[in-house]
Amino acid sequence: MKVSQLSPGIFKITTDEKRVLATLNLTPGRTVYGEQLIHIGDGEYRSWSPYRSKLAAAVLKGVENTPIAPGSRVLYLGVASGTTCSHVSDIVGAEGHVWGVDFAPRPLRDLIDNLTRYRGNISPILADARRPELYSASMLRVDVIYADVAQPDQSNILVRNAEFYLKQGGWAMMAIKSRSIAVNRPPKQVYGEQVGDLRERGFDIVELVDLEPYEKDHAMVVARYGR
Repeated sequence: MKVSQLSPGIFKITTDEKRVLATLNLTPGRTVYGEQLIHIGDGEYRSWSPYRSKLAAAVLKGVENTPIAPGSRVLYLGVASGTTCSHVSDIVGAEGHVWGVDFAPRPLRDLIDNLTRYRGNISPILADARRPELYSASMLRVDVIYADVAQPDQSNILVRNAEFYLKQGGWAMMAIKSRSIAVNRPPKQVYGEQVGDLRERGFDIVELVDLEPYEKDHAMVVARYGR
């Protein structure tokens, strides 16, 4: 069994039979959603499925820029119950922090019970991502916004949050869900429109990666803010 680092905080574990994406477990001995724990040397790694996480899918599809790194401050929009957030928490580590926003009380309760109870680097926020002005006034400017919201105005939600909370030169990753925006138009056309909107409103588009076959009609855009 061999472990190699794909980018800071993200690892590939290779065995004779398969290759597994993983993050180093911030809470050794504890799983979050039934994922496999893999012990190599003194480290315990959590397997990370691209079929359950769009961020994992983007990594395996070869995204070249993964701005979420050890020590990062991350605003996560659409955090839900925290499957991907748990891996983001692993990546940023004890020196970083994740603010997770969701408008649905039930998933956020699951996030609190399964994650924030055991991880000091996650702060849950029950709020509508369209209203970033209502978040905590004490929240710091962040290095990265990660957006995974199934709404027709996805790019606008990201831009509004960036205006309030993303530092100049900071990064954004947005999972574009084309069927949430326009069911009857080709996904690539929708991706282009969302990217164009971000570009017009202050973002430098760095990458656009299609997430097939892991996620149908989804793409991940990586962008830099206000350079």
